[in-house]
Amino acid sequence: MDRLTHAPELLDGPLDDPVALAGNLRDLRRVNRWLGGTSLSAAGIAALAAHRRDLSMLDVGTGGADIPVALLAGSARAGRQLQIVATDSRPEILAAAVIATPDVVGVEGLSLEVADGRALPYADDSFDVVHASMVLHHLEPDEGMGLLREMARVARLGIVVNDLDRGRPYWVGAWLLSHGLTRNRFTRHDAPLSVRRAYRLDEALVLVRLCGLAPVRAVRGPFGHRYAIAAVVPTEVDRLGAGGLDRA
Repeated sequence: MDRLTHAPELLDGPLDDPVALAGNLRDLRRVNRWLGGTSLSAAGIAALAAHRRDLSMLDVGTGGADIPVALLAGSARAGRQLQIVATDSRPEILAAAVIATPDVVGVEGLSLEVADGRALPYADDSFDVVHASMVLHHLEPDEGMGLLREMARVARLGIVVNDLDRGRPYWVGAWLLSHGLTRNRFTRHDAPLSVRRAYRLDEALVLVRLCGLAPVRAVRGPFGHRYAIAAVVPTEVDRLGAGGLDRA
């Protein structure tokens, strides 16, 4: 299956229906929890920072901020200190996140900010880890590399990219799941289209390497439809070592 280019999703267009948008964010939260998206992010972060008791993280394109909330809860249970700045380029999405999960504004260790991942308003090395889930597939290769470079610029340890893989079985699964479990128009339209726009794991690894980053772990989720890549700047490779591909 060839990658579908220049085919915007509804989430890339006008966001003038906050109720439907909040419903889409709830759908994404369920998908992240049920189909392993959150655990993939945790595995990628552990590859970079398992040795750290205190950690700061920037989440780019946070959507409903469900992954940061889950990561903070996991860190609290493990007795680790985690601080997360969760950003999205669209203020409408952050407003919908509060509608979808009102308690998100009171989560300890979490702050929500408007910021575009391709031009982050933070100084170099501002965060230990910079993470993006379900963002890369929205971008064409040049834009995607711009995102990866910006993420690397503000990261001290490295970056984690969590996204869909492209393939016909994954497209069929996305269509069936989105049309069988929800009536939300954003979810029904965007879920299968996201798979068509996604980069295969090998393609994403090429983009990461072209940005001067070195992957240290690539891990697939339990259904193979999604992966996470943890990558560092070359100066960190000797300390962390090179990792392989496995399943979360």
